[in-house]
Amino acid sequence: MKFSTKAIHVGQEPERLTGAVTVPLYQTSTYAQEEIGKHTGYEYARTQNPTRDRWETCLAALEEGTKAYAFASGTAAVDAVFRLLSSGDHVIMAEDMYGGTYRLASKVVERFGVTFSYVDMRDPANVAAAITPSTKMIYTETPTNPMMTITDIAAVATIARSHNALLVVDNTFASPFFQRPLTLGADIVLHSATKYLGGHSDLVHGIVAVKDTSLAERLQFIQNAVGAVPGPFECWLCLRSVKTLEIRMQRHAANAQKMAEVLSQRSDIVAVHYPGLPSHPQHEIAKRQMDGFGGMISIELGSLERAVSFTKKLRVFTLAESLGGVESLVCHPVSMTHGSVPPEQRARLGITDGLVRLSVGIEDVDDLIADVLQAL
Repeated sequence: MKFSTKAIHVGQEPERLTGAVTVPLYQTSTYAQEEIGKHTGYEYARTQNPTRDRWETCLAALEEGTKAYAFASGTAAVDAVFRLLSSGDHVIMAEDMYGGTYRLASKVVERFGVTFSYVDMRDPANVAAAITPSTKMIYTETPTNPMMTITDIAAVATIARSHNALLVVDNTFASPFFQRPLTLGADIVLHSATKYLGGHSDLVHGIVAVKDTSLAERLQFIQNAVGAVPGPFECWLCLRSVKTLEIRMQRHAANAQKMAEVLSQRSDIVAVHYPGLPSHPQHEIAKRQMDGFGGMISIELGSLERAVSFTKKLRVFTLAESLGGVESLVCHPVSMTHGSVPPEQRARLGITDGLVRLSVGIEDVDDLIADVLQAL
């Protein structure tokens, strides 16, 4: 079964009682039991919800995993993955990633005795060099937020396996339509489903998928024990949205490719970061492990003054945090998504005051390009 068919049908069989073709919204906190110790398999909504079950089943199929688990936000999903660790464990993290993930690791998880090393994952050799006897997890994003760097998932997976470490890949920017890390050797894949999986800027949600059944059992225990679960409505919205994920991602990527090609010819732009450009340093790796390059572009304008002027003049793009909705958004990472990253680390990574990130939507591409050009 191919991707779009799975997105529409897996976990979404017609409801038995009425034949409803849309998965019902089970808006309940608990379930009646026939007698003590005898129930339908559903006891309490933190532990199980039929709408959530359907969504988790669908996402697991799209990521070519065995199980998936939904959470109240992308950050809650990351937190659940970190809870697989114990005091004394060591994690190798990509140095270029979402600022909220860095904040969670450095300000919260470290307090419980887990240590982190941040490395440039563009070169797998850097990962291998950072391995210690206590390394239990390697964590990356690809493409990264906001510099659009690429991790060679298969190469890093080989390193992780040889040292009995879990490889975790944040797949938010690519979506399972363009990239499936589990098939490339990753152990865990996660998403801020607030972004492309939700796709309409109307929910906050996170989800984790795995292949290994014992790892799935550990995550299911954490999901229930910690309780950072989503409500059924968010799961219902994700089921609605994922039906159009393939056609949305195709349009996001086509628009972003055209936008990046136009911007790369501008002398008034210092740099354009988009893996779909042949000039991107890791374009060939991206071609090998991705089926498309996504809808995210970062551009370097050279100064805060230019970034402010540019974002104020945009008319179709909206200045806002987040990404992945059908509408086009522009973000200023230094003041928004990466404010918690130390300035010296931002400077080393190229996250400057003049960097802006474009989430290219599915509007008419000529309108989007015209908007950006007039703002420039």
